[in-house]
Amino acid sequence: MKITFFSLVLLFTVVACNSAPSESAVSAESNEVIQLGGSISVTAFEQKMKLPGIQILDVRTAGEYQGGHFNNALQANWLDQREFADRVQHIDKAKPVLVYCASGVRSAEAMNWMKENGFKEVSNLKGGISAWRMEGKPLESKATRAEMSMAAFNASTKSGTILVDIGAEWCPPCVKMEPVLQQLQKEKSAHFSLVKVDGGIDIEVMKQLRSEGLPTFIVFKNGKETWRKQGIVDYATLAAAIQ
Repeated sequence: MKITFFSLVLLFTVVACNSAPSESAVSAESNEVIQLGGSISVTAFEQKMKLPGIQILDVRTAGEYQGGHFNNALQANWLDQREFADRVQHIDKAKPVLVYCASGVRSAEAMNWMKENGFKEVSNLKGGISAWRMEGKPLESKATRAEMSMAAFNASTKSGTILVDIGAEWCPPCVKMEPVLQQLQKEKSAHFSLVKVDGGIDIEVMKQLRSEGLPTFIVFKNGKETWRKQGIVDYATLAAAIQ
């Protein structure tokens, strides 16, 4: 009887040891998740943020973004499907994308949509910003400047040729337009002045200008609007508009 009992204990021990994943197996599985994407832990998300060429996308609202976000993160509101689709088309589908929201629910939906629409590798922060903060991780939150008044805007556009750029540093198509604007300023600075309206701060100016999307470009000549275009604009078109 003693021999039989000992044999059963030994058998259960061997089965348990063989069933439990080894440390190397767990590590290999984690590495596979990191490489292939999906909903990943705070640790894995933080690890991927350090990789070269990584793109980070905040799928919360602009207001939520302003309250705290990851450094260099772009923003596209998943709850506004038109805005989301318009903005993410300017993100490189061939490069890895990290998505996040407040709790991981919206970003999981956004991740699945992006995978179905041609994005090669998309990873979602499991638990979202809440999980990140629970682990004591920092977020970037820039000091918000005062909102531009309509009086100040009118004063800045009342004389000469003014190109108004309504955009934001977290807006994917706005970021794509920056090199074009820099080239325009470098080569045509004698012909115009650039006024930037922040799409996340200067809300009243945006309302008065009837700006419905980012970026929006408007040319004023001596206080009067002469040209307007929403979305991506090529250099030649902008150069012609300010002549």
